[in-house]
Amino acid sequence: MDALLAHQALAERVRWEISQALLTRDLSPGEVAERWGLSTSLVSHHVKCLVDAGLIRRRSSEHDARRSYLSLRSDDAQVVAMVSLGTPMMASPRRVAFVCTRNSARSKLAAACWRNISSIPAIDAGTSPARVPHPLAIATASRRGLVLDPDMHAVATTVRDEDLVIAVCDHAHEEMTPWPDRLHWSVPDPVGIAPVTPAAFVSACDNLQTRVDQLHRSIRAGS
Repeated sequence: MDALLAHQALAERVRWEISQALLTRDLSPGEVAERWGLSTSLVSHHVKCLVDAGLIRRRSSEHDARRSYLSLRSDDAQVVAMVSLGTPMMASPRRVAFVCTRNSARSKLAAACWRNISSIPAIDAGTSPARVPHPLAIATASRRGLVLDPDMHAVATTVRDEDLVIAVCDHAHEEMTPWPDRLHWSVPDPVGIAPVTPAAFVSACDNLQTRVDQLHRSIRAGS
């Protein structure tokens, strides 16, 4: 992070609000435009300022390469500390539902990370569930002392209206019908990276753990 550029970028109110929103979710430039009522050119300007300052990164969608998502550099403690100041807190949900496509890796790891730190119930589900969890997801969880739910769940029969829904993959986010204030985390699919390696699952779990920790802080502080 470039401290001077970061302060200059966040001095503009809309960029400050975009950064705060990215503490708990990823957003596409189109979603930013809709949420803040901005033109395409103005969104591009704000995004460039935030990227150049080292506050956010941009990643192509795994579902549609023409689409991209913006995420906060949550692995940088200075970025998180700077953006978190004065951030509105989230109301505590009755349950958190982590959703991906196959329900075999990311959603299960995310739910396991959540259950490890929060008393708020969590469920995982898939839009097209596989038959069993991926063995490398099980191994990754085991090494970290996390407990995966061995059962497979379908979104249609599992997710409730009152759940805080978090799509942890681009496919699920872009294929699912609209959901009130659904969160989205654009986490790379460890199964979709050839060859499939334990390192990809470790990276996905690290990514999810960082995001789960930040969401938990946002909810816990506001409860």
